[in-house]
Amino acid sequence: MTTTKKRNRAGSKLKRRLSGVLALGVALVSAGGLYTLLTPEPQTAEAQAEPALVRQGEQLYNNACISCHGQNLQGVQDRGPSLVGAGEAATHFQVATGRMPMVRQEAQAQRKPPKFTPEEIDALGAFVQARGGGPESPENAGEGLAQADPARGGELFRLNCASCHNFTGRGIAMSSGKFAPNLDESDPRVIHEAMLTGPQNMPKFSDRQLTPEEKKDIIAYVESVTNGNNNPGGSTGVGGYGPASEMIIAWVVGMGALIGITLWIGARA
Repeated sequence: MTTTKKRNRAGSKLKRRLSGVLALGVALVSAGGLYTLLTPEPQTAEAQAEPALVRQGEQLYNNACISCHGQNLQGVQDRGPSLVGAGEAATHFQVATGRMPMVRQEAQAQRKPPKFTPEEIDALGAFVQARGGGPESPENAGEGLAQADPARGGELFRLNCASCHNFTGRGIAMSSGKFAPNLDESDPRVIHEAMLTGPQNMPKFSDRQLTPEEKKDIIAYVESVTNGNNNPGGSTGVGGYGPASEMIIAWVVGMGALIGITLWIGARA
């Protein structure tokens, strides 16, 4: 009797263990199936392309930038600033506009034709972004400009930018050989990058200071002025420098007329 009870208890324990193992197996198989169904396919191509782009950028950096900006982006005294925190946006702005690499040390980097191809510029930006971090380049800066408000952009430009760039975007000379550049040749991406990174003496404008929508409004205003659709420089628009040019013309013509009248009256007397 006792032996039979022991056998029944052992059989019950074995059945419970087998049931537990079977339930665990079913749960694991079900979880694996759900994971397979719900998880998106891995981005294999992107995962392979990104490291390759960074490696290409590192090679370009070592060939053209390392002597001034250092092996670890730390900068070199009296040659070039640190690029830690500069990010892809600053890299694209400086290299795409030909300001970098500089031919020689000057008060301010001059705009010139870029030395690198767009693909190489993207690779350099990817390397600086991966190694030092910072603002990413807004590649879609030109999108949605048709829906932007250039009138509000003009107000924001006059409030935040006109003191240096002139309210028609022609720029002005500054002290110590520096200047605010003419914006005629700037494209939307470069303008947006300049607002994000503050190149040269330009201040940075975070999304708290100027929202992404306000930045697009400013870009739309600059585009409307530089492509000739908007002429805020007065009725004649002499040089695009605004009403100051008209004032000078009026003053010269007026003074010339007064002098001529005075001489005529004197001759008659």
